[in-house]
Amino acid sequence: MRKLFQKYKYRLISVCSFLVVLLIWHLVTDGFHLVSAVMLPSPAKILNTFWYKLTGGTVPDGSSLLENIWSSLKIALGGYAVGVLVGVPLGIGMAWNKRFELFAKPLFDIIRPVPALAWIPLMILWLGIGYASKVGIIFFAAFISATVNSYTGIRRTSQVHLWVGKTFGATNRQMLFKIAIPTALPMIFTGLRLALGSAWVALVAAEMLAATSGLGYMIQISRMMGRPDVIIVGMLTIGFVGLLLNTVLEKLQKKFVRRAR
Repeated sequence: MRKLFQKYKYRLISVCSFLVVLLIWHLVTDGFHLVSAVMLPSPAKILNTFWYKLTGGTVPDGSSLLENIWSSLKIALGGYAVGVLVGVPLGIGMAWNKRFELFAKPLFDIIRPVPALAWIPLMILWLGIGYASKVGIIFFAAFISATVNSYTGIRRTSQVHLWVGKTFGATNRQMLFKIAIPTALPMIFTGLRLALGSAWVALVAAEMLAATSGLGYMIQISRMMGRPDVIIVGMLTIGFVGLLLNTVLEKLQKKFVRRAR
C-alpha cells in the first residue's frame, strides 16, 4: 500500500487541489450562499449545463457543445498549422544562414511585438469576415512562438559538433539535417507547444468576427444573454481541449526526440 502511495502521491496531490477548489466553490455558492448565482453558478449547475450542452442542447447559442468544439478546432488548428509551417522553417533558416538572417530578421523583429489581436482590422479588410480571417488571426498568434524557438534551438547547436561533422566531410545540408535540427528538436517542440497555447488563447477573439458557432462564439452569446453557467462551461472546455492537444504534442515530442538521439 505504501509503495502504491509513493508511486501515485504526486497525482493524488494534483487531484486534491481540484477537490479543494470544488469544495470552496460549493461552500461559497450552494453551501453558505455568499455569492449570487448570477455572478457565480454552483459546481452542480455547471455540471448540469455541461451535460445539457454535451447531449445536444443548443440554448443560448444555437449549437451543441460538440458542434462548437469542432468549429473551434477547425479555426484553431488551421491557423496553427499555417503558423507552424511558416514559422519553423523561417526560424531555422534565419539561424542557419547569415545572409537570410540579415534579410528576414529585421522584418520579423518588427512584427514580433505586435499582438495577434492587433491584426483583426487588417484581417477583416484583407480577408473579409469568414473562415480565412479567423485563421489569419490564429496564424499570427502561433507564428511568433514557432519562429523564435526554432531560431533559438538552431543557434544553441554545439559548435564542437558542427566542427566534427565538417572534419568528417559533412556538407552544409548534412550538418543542418543530421546535427543542427536533431539537436534543436526539444526547443522546436517547445515552440510548437507555446504556439498551440497562443493559438488557443486567440481563439475567442478570432470567433468574434461574425461567427455562428464555436466556443468563443458560445461565450460571447452567453455573456450577452446573462448565462454565466454557459460561459464557465465554454472556458473549462477550452482549457480541457487545450490540455488534451498539449498532451498529444508532449507524446510526439518524446517520440521524435528519442528517435533523433
